Amino acid sequence: MPKRILQGIVTSDKNDQTVTVLVERRFTHPVMKKTVRKSKKYRAHDATNRFKVGDLVRIRECAPISKTKRCEVIAE
Repeated sequence: MPKRILQGIVTSDKNDQTVTVLVERRFTHPVMKKTVRKSKKYRAHDATNRFKVGDLVRIRECAPISKTKRCEVIAE
């Protein structure tokens, strides 16, 4: 099964080897027919501490690295 790749903006890089990424998705509401924006935060593994707040990054699903990290940053 292929791993999902998501794109988002880094909102926090305070933890060592971890970044918090805000991923926003847009879809049309089934009843109102209006475009709705939903966002979700993911914690991703950044082994080199390369990415800073405001960077646009791509993250990929992976095996659990810690209690909250299930993604890794793909070099952008």
